[in-house]
Amino acid sequence: MARPKTAEFDKQKIVAENRRARFDYAVDDKFEAGIALTGTEVKSLRAGAGSIAESYAEVRDGAVWLVNSNIPEFSHGNRFNHVPTRPRKLLLHEREIGKLRAAVERKGMTMVPLSIYFNGRGRAKVELALAKGRQAQDKREYVKDRDWKRDKARLMREKG
Repeated sequence: MARPKTAEFDKQKIVAENRRARFDYAVDDKFEAGIALTGTEVKSLRAGAGSIAESYAEVRDGAVWLVNSNIPEFSHGNRFNHVPTRPRKLLLHEREIGKLRAAVERKGMTMVPLSIYFNGRGRAKVELALAKGRQAQDKREYVKDRDWKRDKARLMREKG
């Protein structure tokens, strides 16, 4: 019997976060995926280095790949160091890969990584989201709604 998944993922240590993605995209579904990494990549992530600001995911040959993410070389990694911007394979179940492929092909959605983190067991994970791109008008509405919610919460706090 499979373990029940919680609504929010078990994020112990967040290494990299793509905050801009929540502004540029309307996030629908979120998936937790493992990453196939080499030893020096894991050491570099544990040191807190890494960026997913310009990265995205794509389905290629029945697997999901994280493209354009940057994990810098490990400082003590001599000849066994890795290439910083190589495509990295994301580890997902076949059913999840099928859902992602269908959403990208049929609905025109994008797979955007939201964060890289270490879970409670010490494994490196990626929070991957299915998202739809926002137009400039949608971004303005999003900012207006966000500001109104903040002001409303402040007013409610002051007035009791």
